[in-house]
Amino acid sequence: MPRSARSLVSGDVRRHNLSLVLGYVAAAGPSARSEIATATGLTRGAVTALVASLTDARVLREQPPQPGGAGRPVTRLELDAPEVAIVVAQVDADTATALVTDLAGTELHRTSRQHGRPMGDPGRVLDLLATVVGEALDATAALGRRIAELPVVVFAPVGGEPAVVLADTDLGWDAVDVAAGLRERLPELDPGANVTLASDGWLAALAERALLPGVDALLYLKSNSGIGGAIVSSGLILEGAHGAGGALGHLPVVPDGRHCECGQRGCLVTVAGPDVLLERAGLTNLVGERGLGATLDELAARILAGEPLAAAAWRGALPWIARTLQILSLAVDPELIVIGGYWSRLTASIEAAFRENRPTITRGDGSWPAVPAIEAGRLGSDAALLGAVHEARDRLLADPQLLLAR
Repeated sequence: MPRSARSLVSGDVRRHNLSLVLGYVAAAGPSARSEIATATGLTRGAVTALVASLTDARVLREQPPQPGGAGRPVTRLELDAPEVAIVVAQVDADTATALVTDLAGTELHRTSRQHGRPMGDPGRVLDLLATVVGEALDATAALGRRIAELPVVVFAPVGGEPAVVLADTDLGWDAVDVAAGLRERLPELDPGANVTLASDGWLAALAERALLPGVDALLYLKSNSGIGGAIVSSGLILEGAHGAGGALGHLPVVPDGRHCECGQRGCLVTVAGPDVLLERAGLTNLVGERGLGATLDELAARILAGEPLAAAAWRGALPWIARTLQILSLAVDPELIVIGGYWSRLTASIEAAFRENRPTITRGDGSWPAVPAIEAGRLGSDAALLGAVHEARDRLLADPQLLLAR
């Protein structure tokens, strides 16, 4: 039988040490007790005792012994928590999605539906989001699991307490309390489930950074539903005073440019946003037929193939994307720039445009290194979903008693 929360966690130090053990296994994968001790700085005796508590509580489980050094068998531990599920809800300019995973991030269920982009009508979008989340709740119950975390991902700036969407120009929203809207529509949702709200750019950046050990200063720029991103400094997202940090699509880079839905003129999204490029490439009509994601994949394929309309649309947007990166790279001095969304397939051309206008700054030897490096994101359209799973898991691992059956 699982131990109670009181016997598993007896104080702040013990909770911290349990979190160290779980965090290491989550990051490194199946691990031996000796590896955990070396990595965390805990004694082997302490690790043995902590692991015993966590395996008794079915938060960790032992794998079958495998041959190790000098012919000695090695037993590794992996995340378990079979009663727990993480459900991630996501709403973008085109689609509502619900994803169910276990604690290790393994996908158990996914549902996606297009909401038809009813501009200025958050109620209709929330109705569909509640429908797909309701299906995820049913799937979770059928698996015999309970929801410990329910992060909601939106493609817009988030702020306030409790957190709300500040404005979503892709859907014509002003301030919207998405979490409260979901709870109103889903009375069956466990009141104990932790429903949180976060911007996709932040989550995607953290998920991509998790694949880049040692990178603590990162600039993430992406386009899929609009344009967004994040700035990571010292390993932390720069959220800003009002939660609007990373709204990179609304940097006004075009002097006296077109009016933007955000109220400014010349925002990057007005010259390089998906709607603009799809219109110039003659692909707008495909959105209703295939969905925004599939249509942007088609746009990228046509750009790479040199199709005249798509290639011309991209050439028109590329200087403004490069200018944005040039401004930001000098403002925040990142080690690495990661390009996400459908732009990740076009990273080579973005990097070439960026390098054409790098500043010449002399250092002691009169040179300026070719920094920051630019890389394509690795997680594709799932980056924000996976980032939400990882962030939710980290919250649970930081307080292991939340993983215990109630």
